Amino acid sequence: MKANCISCQAMVDAGSHPRLGDILICPKCDARLEVIWLDPLELDWPADEYEDDDEDEGYDDDEY
Repeated sequence: MKANCISCQAMVDAGSHPRLGDILICPKCDARLEVIWLDPLELDWPADEYEDDDEDEGYDDDEY
């Protein structure tokens, strides 16, 4: 099965039996993509790329 890369639109091959959550690498732009739907095959940015970064914003839990 194949789907378009959401970054560069190149075709990304997910193999014959992709599973939800599989991480694929675009052969053209090296984007990390996650299988989010199987029929039709759909790719998106991996969920771990959207982690909460509150710790990096200078908040100190002891002050509140």
